[in-house]
Parts: sequence; structure tokens; C-alpha cells
Amino acid sequence: MTDTASRPSASPYTLNGQVVLVTGAGRGVGRAVAERCAQQGATVVVNDYYAERASETAALITALGQVAIPATCDVTDLAAVTEMTARIIEAAGRIDVLVNNAGNAGPSASSLFDTPPFWETGPEQWAPWLATNFFGVLNMTRACLPGMIERRRGRVINVISDAGRVGEAALVVYSGAKAGVAGFSRGLAKAVGRHDVTVNCVALGSMNTDSVSEVTGNPDLVKRVLAGYPIRRLGEPEDAANMIAFLASPAASWITGQTYPVNGGYSFAV
Repeated sequence: MTDTASRPSASPYTLNGQVVLVTGAGRGVGRAVAERCAQQGATVVVNDYYAERASETAALITALGQVAIPATCDVTDLAAVTEMTARIIEAAGRIDVLVNNAGNAGPSASSLFDTPPFWETGPEQWAPWLATNFFGVLNMTRACLPGMIERRRGRVINVISDAGRVGEAALVVYSGAKAGVAGFSRGLAKAVGRHDVTVNCVALGSMNTDSVSEVTGNPDLVKRVLAGYPIRRLGEPEDAANMIAFLASPAASWITGQTYPVNGGYSFAV
């Protein structure tokens, strides 16, 4: 038996020496993920469609003595994604962890809930939801995965929604796109596991972010929303960040192909 009592052991939750790329990290959940990973020792690449948002998040992290690199890119554009990824690798050496967080209907969307019934829409209305939530994940993963496979170590963590697990009547195409990412993640996990690359999803319930400000600013509506939550509060970005940072860490090295709800009990996983 190996004597481990006298050996110092690093925390299994540390991200020291890792390069973590977070998309949509200019605000909300993405910003919280970037900050938490930096706190755990990672060099964090802060991606956002808007350069000022990426720079602001990166500045907040560096002001605390941690390392962050802003990187602007539209995740729906594979050529732009490929070019950005090459710049990151040149600057940071590699990408160890990819967190696909960018979502909703892209940067031009005015509201997550400002959608007519599905049967009154067509491909023009579906495209933004599919482009950001599904094809954006494919683009980013395609660009980052070869380096992970070559090094035989990597993490892909996809932020989805409980809409993709249980469905939302007002967000039909969004629900489908998020469910598609979950299926993609399970298939990819089987394809890349032999290279010691893991792929998992985190499914979020109602979060207290700018994208749902029309809900959080209405106490009566918040009360109605929370009636379906055993834990009677909205999720905070930090709730998501805690789970994502865990999945990025060595502690989660034998976990892949899973979807973890972080949702206050809105729905359950068996």
C-alpha cells in the first residue's frame, strides 16, 4: 500500500495552471464563471460579442491580482471563432477548459421572452436561437477540441437551460436548441473520453441576471415564478459558477456525458 500520509496534497478543486475560456463572459453567469475560475487559479479568457464587456470583466479579475485575457468574437461565425482561438493559443499557450455559456438569441435580442407562438414563426425567427445556443456551441467546441485531444486532457462544459430538459411553452425553439446541446454533449463525451476529455452540461433554472430583468423587476411575477421552486429564490450567477468550476477541476475527472440541473429544485434529475 502506498503511504500518502506524509505527502502534501493539492486541492482537487484547484485550477492552477489551467487556461479557461468562457464565452459570453461579459456579464451575468459568464462573468461569475470567469471570476470563480480565476479565484481558483486559472488564467481566464473572457469572451464576449462586445469588446467593452469582455474588457470590463477582464479588468475586474486583474484588479484582484488574477490573470484574465479579453477576447472578442461572435460565436456563431466559425471563421471568427477559429481566428480568435488561434490568437488565444498564441497568447496563453493552449485552452484546457471551454465553457460554452453564450446563449439566448444572441447580442441583438431585446428579451428572452419576446417571442410569438411557434406556429406564428418561421426560419427567420428560429435562426438566432439556433445560431447562438446550438451552432455557437458546435463552433467553439470544434475550434478548441483538437488541442485538447492532442494533449490528452480537456474539459468542455456547456451551459444549457431547464427549458432543454422539461420544455418551455413560450420558448419552444430555445428549448429545442438547448436539448440539442445536451444530446450533442452526450455523443461527444463518448467520442472523446478515450482522449481524457470530458464533456458535461449544466442546466440552469430562472437566474437573477440582466436577461430576465423584466421578471426580476416585477415582484408579483417573481412570486408566481418561484411558486414552482422548492427553494424560494432565483438562482444567482454564483450558483452556476460553483458547479461549473467543479466540473472544470480535477475533482470531476471521472464525470462525463452528464447534465447537472442547478435550478432550486424546479425539476429533478434521476
